Amino acid sequence: MSFIPREEPFVCEHCGLAVEPLGKGTYRDHCPKCLCSKHVDRDGPGDRLSTCLGLLEPMTIDQDSKKGFTIEYRCVKCGKVSRNRAADDDRLIVFMQNNHQDL
Repeated sequence: MSFIPREEPFVCEHCGLAVEPLGKGTYRDHCPKCLCSKHVDRDGPGDRLSTCLGLLEPMTIDQDSKKGFTIEYRCVKCGKVSRNRAADDDRLIVFMQNNHQDL
């Protein structure tokens, strides 16, 4: 599974925020406001081979000593669970407060 780097702007299908790429050699695949994403990748990050195209909702946030914060998602359409690294400007605190999650 290889990583295909993509720096693409998008409009969040959950909250409507216009999301710009991060730049700086980092890649954003989710909304920094509501943390939702879209199930577009099938075999690896950036491949855009998924035909599901369901909404990926954030379920939990974990902290890893090497990777920092990671968001765990579940696709509302097919149920696939995936994880991705959080970005510096993600509203993690709001998500944790709304979901009563402690780290």
